[in-house]
Amino acid sequence: MKPIRLLSGFLTVGVWTLLSRVLGFVRDILIASYLGAGPVAQAFLIAFSLPNMFRRFFAEGAFNMAFVPMFAKKLETHSDAKTFAQDAFIFMAFALTAFTTVGILVMPWLVTAMASGFVGDERFDLAVAYGQIAFPYILFISLAALLSGVLNATGRFVAAAAAPVLLNVIFIAAIVFAAFNATFAVEVVDGAEKTRFIGNHLAWAVPMAGIAQLALVWLAAKRAGFPMALRLPRLTPDLKRLFIIAAPAMLAGGVVQINLLVGRQVASYFDGAIAWLSYADRLYQLPLGVVAIALGVVLLPDLSRRLAANDLDGGRDAYNRATELSLALTIPAAVALMVIPVPLVEVLFMRGAFDSDDAAATALAVMVYGAGLPAFVLQKSLQPLYFARGDTKRPFYFAAVAMVVNAAVAIGLSIYVGYIAAALATTLAGWVMVWLLWSGSRSMGDAAKFDARFKTRFWRIVLSAILMGVLLLGAVLLVGPALGMETIRYFALALVVLIGIGSYFGIGHLIGAFRLAEFKAAMRRG
Repeated sequence: MKPIRLLSGFLTVGVWTLLSRVLGFVRDILIASYLGAGPVAQAFLIAFSLPNMFRRFFAEGAFNMAFVPMFAKKLETHSDAKTFAQDAFIFMAFALTAFTTVGILVMPWLVTAMASGFVGDERFDLAVAYGQIAFPYILFISLAALLSGVLNATGRFVAAAAAPVLLNVIFIAAIVFAAFNATFAVEVVDGAEKTRFIGNHLAWAVPMAGIAQLALVWLAAKRAGFPMALRLPRLTPDLKRLFIIAAPAMLAGGVVQINLLVGRQVASYFDGAIAWLSYADRLYQLPLGVVAIALGVVLLPDLSRRLAANDLDGGRDAYNRATELSLALTIPAAVALMVIPVPLVEVLFMRGAFDSDDAAATALAVMVYGAGLPAFVLQKSLQPLYFARGDTKRPFYFAAVAMVVNAAVAIGLSIYVGYIAAALATTLAGWVMVWLLWSGSRSMGDAAKFDARFKTRFWRIVLSAILMGVLLLGAVLLVGPALGMETIRYFALALVVLIGIGSYFGIGHLIGAFRLAEFKAAMRRG
């Protein structure tokens, strides 16, 4: 894959992911408006996080990080990639069907493990009920993740990147439908019953979305020449090797999920904190998802193919260009989240059941997460250096160190600073992980080193982002009163954002942080 095609694939995935994140914002704005940070919102967010946690553990974390390089190398060497993909799909389908059944049966224990602060109040029973409805999502989305890996490895990015859009469309439809019909529902007699009514619809929307996502990528894989059909699983030599490679990656994925679990456990002991951190997470996940997901999806199969072809120079160039582009898009986003978190949260979320106290608590978390945003993206550019070489052990060791840091900070500081300790721990552990990954990559030789162009442009990107931050503060002061007016606050925030985007790209182009023509060329190819 040539550098320009690498960038076009990056931007193709990024555009679809951006659409998904924007719709995710609409979804979360509706959830915040109708459910606020109350018991139903917290219970649903925990229930929805359960299948997503295990999805990252089984599919996106371990299985795909081992599967994609093996599948890509089979494509490069013209081996039987189709049979390998079919065997992996069947084995995952049977294993996750059994796991899903067990998860539904032990849901009370899973909720306790996720949020022990819920035990003894209404949030616990709600989370168990919603969790049992939502948990089958792990089966559908994990199979969809594997098929997405097949499509991405063959250079077909659109269907896999578009699948998450379906999730948010179905969620939005469920909220709107439930909110409209709550007025006519017999069981809805007051505001509390209305929120429960909407929460029930949201819970059922989760497995429905998983089925829709799986159907989309299954059809795309079939059209690409990789049809999947159900049959009895078989343990082939390739699958045995896949499991051997995946085991350390699974352990590493487990460490990452333990970090999230520790944060949620800490937050569950502070009323409303689960929702505050979740809404803040959604805000910083917009740039993180657009950049990091695109980076991981495109870079790993490209590096795997280059290493299989012994193209070390091409691999180094791909690594540098992808990291350069991701930081050019991420660093200004991080600065914006740290500089203007309050206007962002108030305009986007403060309405209905979500009040000013909720907005202030969420904005603080946004600022802390913003400081870790570049670290979360850099992990996505550094990890493929290991996974493309079949090295899943060292990332596990690094993740274990980061886990200890996360737990120590989250639990230790919660006594003094409350719920925000969870966000501080996530950010600090993210930077520790980056430092360990970068230090470990030094042993890979020139293929893992930053080239002269990256080193020159990096500091100019940072300077451009800092100057943009100063202009953002000025823009907020200029339109400040309008940000609080119900009728025009969206236009005022849009103006602030446009000033930030325009100033950053203008300054960056002038001082040589990047060339706008590079983005245009990649978008045309995309």
